Amino acid sequence: MAENKSYFFCGIGGSGMLPLAMIVAARGAAVAGSDRSRDQGRSPDKFDWIERRGIALFPQDGSGVAAGQTLVASAAVEDSVPDVAAANTLGLARMSRADLNAALFNAAAKGVGVGGTSGKSTVTGMIGWILERAGQKPTVMNGAVMRNFASPDTPFASALVGGDAIYVSEVDESDGSIALYAPDVAVVTNISLDHKSLDELHRLFGDFAAKARIAVINADDPESAPLLAGANVLRFGFGDNAAIRGSDFEPLSNGCRFVVHFAADSHDVRLQMPGRHNAANALAAIAAARALNIPVAQSVAALADFAGLARRYEVLGQAGDVTVIDDFAHNPDKVAATLAAVAELPGRALLFFQPHGYGPLRQMGKELATSFAAGMRDGDRLYVCDPVYFGGTVDRSIGSEALVADIVAGGADAVHLTTRANCGAAMLDEARPGDRILILGARDDTLTAFGRELLEKLTRHA
Repeated sequence: MAENKSYFFCGIGGSGMLPLAMIVAARGAAVAGSDRSRDQGRSPDKFDWIERRGIALFPQDGSGVAAGQTLVASAAVEDSVPDVAAANTLGLARMSRADLNAALFNAAAKGVGVGGTSGKSTVTGMIGWILERAGQKPTVMNGAVMRNFASPDTPFASALVGGDAIYVSEVDESDGSIALYAPDVAVVTNISLDHKSLDELHRLFGDFAAKARIAVINADDPESAPLLAGANVLRFGFGDNAAIRGSDFEPLSNGCRFVVHFAADSHDVRLQMPGRHNAANALAAIAAARALNIPVAQSVAALADFAGLARRYEVLGQAGDVTVIDDFAHNPDKVAATLAAVAELPGRALLFFQPHGYGPLRQMGKELATSFAAGMRDGDRLYVCDPVYFGGTVDRSIGSEALVADIVAGGADAVHLTTRANCGAAMLDEARPGDRILILGARDDTLTAFGRELLEKLTRHA
């Protein structure tokens, strides 16, 4: 549906925009775009790579917007942004990222939608890898770089451009756009507080699951329990009532292992990713693949080679017996899962957290504090800098100092240092052999670079 069309992506470097732009361009559309991060000089390697893919980039001043284009922009982008103002002046059609992605998804013979508060990107990547290994040639729309599909030529492989028949995509409940998708297979990884109330989430996920031929639902998740009553449900989990059931979970220094049971068969599963939450993600992917008639044994074999996603407990390296890990944890559920994975192995954790906005701190700051306080062990220490702020009119009255005060009140060791640089210096000064340094946060491409800088400094002083 994209062939011979022309799109202008406002914010083309975003985690949801970039893979969609790549898919649309590969299907024959003319694609151009702009990004505030490029104008500010951030992530130059990414924008150089986008231009090398034949996509024209412009300053975000309206100069790239032209007649005949469709403007693709987040619903949150204000009309005062020059690109939007220029598009309005020209009378251009406007679509949100979700509008365009849902149109591509719904046009596929089989759309596999992956929803849930946590684990969406990992499960999407796992399903994509299983299907690719099975020769199904899926198109995969993800919000994170899938390391199995990354190469020197495609370092930002958050999309896999395959055929038209199978479209695997994350779907987002935070803005309600999950309602746009008509899945053949609907996956719900879990439901917990993030951007909306639990009542709203139950309704959104319930409607999403009810539309599917098969709904793959987490039988271990209490908030997903209302979805289990559907006639079209395939349950996964570690409990006895799961059809795709895991058992015998064992953490390993370089991943984990467990057993998956389906019908009368059992298979040993080995993952390169740590944490019981990733074992649950694997069960979700195995179940989704089974809904597409992929044998469980074939999925298990593929997952043994699944390298994970960028910024999902990604080990950047080790120096002086200190390991630096980059992770996307930014909401209460993700923080709890990451800290649980940390606690599976010995060694102190020095945690850095950059809140992904002032709005999210107001929405879920108390719950974030509870997750940190509950998940941190004696000896672990948390360093928190000020939230991400790229400009705009957001209320900044509640910041990181309130989060840290709540974490300390909960019994954990945390400190607020306003800048990332100050946090980094403090962690390097504190680090001892056997420690793990974790970089936590979202919505900022430079977090990985920050982690690599710490690793380089550790190497120099090792």
